[in-house]
Amino acid sequence: MTAVRQDAWSTEDDLTLAEITLRHIREGSTQLAAFEEVGEKIGRTSAACGFRWNSCVRKNYEEAIGLAKSQRQKKSQLKKQTPVRGAQVAGFEYGEESEEYGRGTGFGESSLSIDAVIRFLRQWKGTYNETGRQLKMLERDLRDKEEELADLKRENERLSKEVHSAQSDYRVVNDDYKALIQIMDRARRLAFLSEEDEELKTRFKMDANGNLERID
Repeated sequence: MTAVRQDAWSTEDDLTLAEITLRHIREGSTQLAAFEEVGEKIGRTSAACGFRWNSCVRKNYEEAIGLAKSQRQKKSQLKKQTPVRGAQVAGFEYGEESEEYGRGTGFGESSLSIDAVIRFLRQWKGTYNETGRQLKMLERDLRDKEEELADLKRENERLSKEVHSAQSDYRVVNDDYKALIQIMDRARRLAFLSEEDEELKTRFKMDANGNLERID
C-alpha cells in the first residue's frame, strides 16, 4: 500500500511526476496509470499526484505535452501501417494483436473495462477528497485571518482611546501651565508695584538748616 505523505512537494517530486507522466503520454498510456506509478515511487496517493499535476505542474510542461502527444500519434500511425502478425493465419491471432495494440495505446474496448472505470472513479474521488482538504485548509486560514483582523481592530480601538485620553490630559496640563504662568506674571507685577509704593511712602523732614532729611 502506498504511504500517504503530508509534507510539501519538492522540486525532485515535481520532476519525477512530469517525467513519468510525459512518458505515459508518449507511450499512449493513461494519466491515471502514470499517477499510480508516481505515487508508488515517491510515496504519495495517485489522487494527490493527479491533483498536483493538474493544479501546478502541467502548466510548466505544455510544450512538452504537445510534443509527447505528437510522438504518440506518429507511433500510432506506424503501428497502423505495419501488417498485423497472424492476420493471414487466423482471426483469433489478429484479435489478440489488436487487443494488445488497444491496451498499449489506451484506446479500444480494453480502455472501457470495468477495472478502468473503477480506477478512473477512484482517481476522481481521491482528487475530490484532496480538493476538499485544500478547501478546509483555506477556510481554516480564512477564519484565522478573520480572528486576527478582529483582534487588530480591538487593539486599534484600545490604542485610539489611549491616544484620546493622552490628548485630553495634555490639554489639561497645558491649560494648567498657562494658568500658572499667568499667576506668576501677576505676582511679579504686584511685587514690582509694591516696591514702587514703598519708595513713594518714604518720609522726609527738614533739619534746622532747612535741608530735607529722609526718615527711615
